[in-house]
Amino acid sequence: MPLRQPRYSKEEFARRGDEIYDSQVRPQVEENNYGKIVAIDIETGGWEIDTDEINASKRLETRYPDAQIWFVRVGSRYVRRFGAGCIHKTK
Repeated sequence: MPLRQPRYSKEEFARRGDEIYDSQVRPQVEENNYGKIVAIDIETGGWEIDTDEINASKRLETRYPDAQIWFVRVGSRYVRRFGAGCIHKTK
């Protein structure tokens, strides 16, 4: 299977993904799906939602085999967080 190559700059990829999520997907998923992952094809606007990105992306790729996939976690700015949850300053 050939490796899919990105067709957009990182900035354009993010802009398209965020725009589709904000205008088309968020109104449909935000209320009852907090924490779930949305996989969005930034070219077609097609999307899938699941508790993990692998399942969401597999279903999306079944529908759109050449999908350029942008991931969003419902209710969060981040798909994943690394490190400590918060940093405390000491006096």
